[in-house]
Amino acid sequence: MTRKLSPHAESAEQVEQLLAARGWLCEARFAESRANTLSRKFGSRKIAHDLRSRGVSAEVVEQTLERALVQELENCRTAWQKKFGALPHDAAEHGRQMRFLAGRGFSAEAVRQVLKTGEAD
Repeated sequence: MTRKLSPHAESAEQVEQLLAARGWLCEARFAESRANTLSRKFGSRKIAHDLRSRGVSAEVVEQTLERALVQELENCRTAWQKKFGALPHDAAEHGRQMRFLAGRGFSAEAVRQVLKTGEAD
């Protein structure tokens, strides 16, 4: 929003002050919204990377990840179920499924739990 409004103001700082004063610019709210969107398909590592690449402060990233980790196991199981739906039958398939879930940013513990039982419980 700052980028779009900057050409119409005297300075970028002026735009940021206006947005913050009106409550339209909230880093925590942005991070939470972005994490909710990404958590449907991706794990906490991917969410953290995305937030950091967008310039969100480390403190806000940590707070957002604490909330995302609560749902990570269930989200991992959902992604696995949608892509595979069946436990691996051999080592090659097990590796393939692990790489897929790890590539989506899910933690190693969540991946192991899902591939161990096929469920998040």
